[in-house]
Amino acid sequence: MSGAWPATEPGEVELSAGEARLAVDLRGGGPRALTVGSRQVLDGYPAGTVPAGRRGGVLLPWPNRLRDGRWSWHGRDLQLDVASPDSPTANHGLVSWLRWSVLDGTDAAATVGAVVEPRPGYPFRLAAAVDYALRPDRLSVTVRVRNAGGSPAPFGAGMHPYLAVGAREDGGIGEAELDLPARTELDVDGGLPTGQRRPFDGAVGRIGDRALDVPLTDLDRDPDGWARVRLRGPAGALELAVDRSWPWLQAYSGDTLPTGQRRRSLAVEPMTCPPNALADGADLVVLEPGADWAGTWTLSWEA
Repeated sequence: MSGAWPATEPGEVELSAGEARLAVDLRGGGPRALTVGSRQVLDGYPAGTVPAGRRGGVLLPWPNRLRDGRWSWHGRDLQLDVASPDSPTANHGLVSWLRWSVLDGTDAAATVGAVVEPRPGYPFRLAAAVDYALRPDRLSVTVRVRNAGGSPAPFGAGMHPYLAVGAREDGGIGEAELDLPARTELDVDGGLPTGQRRPFDGAVGRIGDRALDVPLTDLDRDPDGWARVRLRGPAGALELAVDRSWPWLQAYSGDTLPTGQRRRSLAVEPMTCPPNALADGADLVVLEPGADWAGTWTLSWEA
């Protein structure tokens, strides 16, 4: 026996383009940090730490929350692990703490991937890949999913970037100006749908004291089919755009995050489906064996 040990240092992929630098965390596959010169574009976290608020996470095979972790598929009752007895929801999927592999890469682009293996509560096998392409003024992210099992597989996908526009203290995101391209808000209680929807005015303007933690749909799209979120603060403007594969957005102003991170940035989460979708069936993607799905979002910045 060799007495060898697995690598324990934090693993990541680093991309660069002009002054832009992106770090992709191989624990979870999401963006850990994005900077342009000295400016933070994403509100990230130090390498090797556990980020609060699922910062930067890839959300697969479901985004957001699932009530009591319970759902049914083709007459089979399924039970996923829940966050805690006090918070009995299954949150944000199964890949946040998985080790991802580098599948391809150059100085300014990389693909990372992982396999969701069948388990109690989710008896399906999915291959997941995320393609990152960095330019001096834009990041492009494509999430790809393939059904690697032998039966139709239902899933939802999302990502959890926190957009930073120069706030340095708790509450600072209140000074930012926000425009959300959505006409409908899903009514939620404890993050879970009540069954009601209401009209939403996406022209938020100055955020101020407004608390946001809301799933949004009926996205206003430009002629190219993309919907665009615009956020402006002291450091400049950001635009997060989603293609038609993402019919939902979640906006979250970080009110429940720990001191030092609370209301410092705005999470804008592209999602394929709303909370509780595995149980409710709302906008679930169902892939036949061997079939693929892909969705792209971009983040661009101005000084």
